[in-house]
Amino acid sequence: MTPMAPTGLNRPVRPMPVSRHQCCIPLMADLTAAAAARGVVEDCIRAWRVPVDADVAILLASELVTNAVTHGTPTAGTFVLLAIGGDAAGLRVDVHDGSGDLPVPGEAPAEAETGRGLLLVTSLSTEWGFYRTPAGKAVYFTLEFRPEHHDTGMTEPFRRDDGPSDGRTGRIGAKGFEGPD
Repeated sequence: MTPMAPTGLNRPVRPMPVSRHQCCIPLMADLTAAAAARGVVEDCIRAWRVPVDADVAILLASELVTNAVTHGTPTAGTFVLLAIGGDAAGLRVDVHDGSGDLPVPGEAPAEAETGRGLLLVTSLSTEWGFYRTPAGKAVYFTLEFRPEHHDTGMTEPFRRDDGPSDGRTGRIGAKGFEGPD
């Protein structure tokens, strides 16, 4: 497999900056993690009224979570952490896992059924990157607001009743994991 040159930033950077809205959710590192991540990302985009392409955000989050579960969890029964932030600049999604192995985009053979996740992230995000954490690493992507939605509505205060009502986001009960603010 030959590594390809990324089109966006993919060097180590600092952790997620403080955002107007933030949501951190631990996900069991199993086959349900990507579906759960898709639902949480969609809920946050709607609740926060973030004018990004929701389909792209959901796809890229699903790819990062799938990679974290497949390559970044050393033992069964572990978790990956999904962190979503939104502010006047755009949307950022970070996925934390327990592996210190850094991501390397590669070229997948035409007949391969896997191996294109980071290519999608590179192609569709504004930027992407990774950074080391005490437990392993985090990989992230950002999406800028769509130009046709210049008025983002992000100046309005977030109201608790704007959030999803199915209980997938919010306080999880584990110290340090908070839902949309």
